[in-house]
Amino acid sequence: MKPDTKTKAIPFSFRSIFTWGAQGQFKNPSKGFLSVIKKELSLSDTEFDTPVNLGNTRVEGEQKTAIPKEELFQFEKIVGLENVSFDTYSRLKYSTGKSMEDILQLRQKRIENICDLVLHPRNKKEIQKIVSLCHEKKIPLHVYGGGSSVTLGLSCPNGGVTLVMSTHMNKLIRLNETNMTITVESGMMGPFYEDLLQQAPEKLAAKRPYTGGHFPQSFEYSSVGGWVVTLGSGQASSYYGDACDLVVSQEYITPAGSFTTHEFPAAATGPKLNDIMKGSEGCFGVLVAVTMKIFPYYLKTANAFTFMFPDFMTAVKTARKISQAGFGMPSILRLSDPEETDVAMKMYGLANGWLDRFMQFKGLKPGVRCLLMGQTNGEKSFSKNLFKQIKKVGRSNHGLYLTGYPMKKWRKGRFSDPYMRDALNDYNVLIDTLEASVTWEHLADLYDAVRTHIKQNPGTICMTHASHFYAQGTNLYFIFITKMQDVDAFRLFQRSIIEKIEGNFGSLSHHHGVGRMMAPCMEKHLGQEHMAVLRAIKTHFDPHHILNPGGLGL
Repeated sequence: MKPDTKTKAIPFSFRSIFTWGAQGQFKNPSKGFLSVIKKELSLSDTEFDTPVNLGNTRVEGEQKTAIPKEELFQFEKIVGLENVSFDTYSRLKYSTGKSMEDILQLRQKRIENICDLVLHPRNKKEIQKIVSLCHEKKIPLHVYGGGSSVTLGLSCPNGGVTLVMSTHMNKLIRLNETNMTITVESGMMGPFYEDLLQQAPEKLAAKRPYTGGHFPQSFEYSSVGGWVVTLGSGQASSYYGDACDLVVSQEYITPAGSFTTHEFPAAATGPKLNDIMKGSEGCFGVLVAVTMKIFPYYLKTANAFTFMFPDFMTAVKTARKISQAGFGMPSILRLSDPEETDVAMKMYGLANGWLDRFMQFKGLKPGVRCLLMGQTNGEKSFSKNLFKQIKKVGRSNHGLYLTGYPMKKWRKGRFSDPYMRDALNDYNVLIDTLEASVTWEHLADLYDAVRTHIKQNPGTICMTHASHFYAQGTNLYFIFITKMQDVDAFRLFQRSIIEKIEGNFGSLSHHHGVGRMMAPCMEKHLGQEHMAVLRAIKTHFDPHHILNPGGLGL
């Protein structure tokens, strides 16, 4: 399995839209990982000789826009000709995310659910005019940040206008060292945001470097506003918090008017509109600016650790003890189930070596043993003490300490691993994920039910891990790999997993948002009264229901 010139995306092709990340970058699964896939999916070596179904043809044809010419001219007058696109390629690109369904559709050259017009607004005044015009003409309005949605959050089943925020709405507004906050336009991308903070003394004349503490796997290709409106979570959330914990204040433009929430650290002035707007996915208004918490950046205080436990529930018990002990939380804590642990051992070249033999001698057998790894951060003495306390808990619960080496290996491939999906898809091997939040008391029920359901599909790998921890529970992230390229078959399989999660004490989503993937299940999951409240808020802010229609199930 080797990169092939055919796998390089042709400009303006379907492939140039669905491939992950930087154009031209490619990553094959390691030899050990590929051997697992071949074995579990009963695939021969010859099936990886030649890539298939590349989707590497140009997006041809001009699909007619449904927006009348006089309205096109009005939009053009607002943002300028250079910031308007209505060619089919641009409309498809900005109406498509990175969900497996999006990718399968594009590989089969299907052009569906695209917007009629793409706009790149330059400032808040232009967005205000666009929102007003869409409201007046009852034109659907969608928002595109970094494009990394995996929940069909960018599709436009009713056409309309898509605002691309990352082109121009990506500027720093203010760094406030006194309050430990930063205010930025919502289209600022993750790497630029974090670089500003870590290089704050050089770039912003700040007294010290900072970090935003938010590092989702989509970090390189997601926007700050996207993190907020989808309730995202990063790999360091157990220490810094999820996106919802990091938001101090937000500024929105809606058909009903514009507003900015207060920056008070706390206030007893009724239900918080700031909280209501988090996770609203563009259904209540267009987020144009956000004020976020920041934290001191300590360059050399991180401590990586790894343990191997004899079985899954022992590892879960240890993670729960760490989360509830009260001595603080590591920034990263990641627990792999037996299947993911075995795959990780082979991916990192640790299987069948001296370490593997030593672990087996200690009673840590393949197929049942579980990896728990993580990292402490923060002020030097805090990080050092936390590292010490975690090692003590791990060892007292039958964990074999493996140093920080496996953790460092995982961290090295953290942002490049998503590229493997394209490589596998090229050979008709599907890899996808679903995740759910769950309380400690129901974790085993959810894990057993969902894994059993997924494994009933013949020839399917199901790797499961938890990577966001709280005193009250954690999340379970189910990664499944199988041979399936039919969109309808995949959609049925995926929906059955979502229903199994919802029916076994899991949330519909932990950190990927709702999009149109989870929307059909929202009323059942939240209840009629809860949805009635959301609909009432929607009607207030958006009387004609033009904002992301169908999003959140509204």
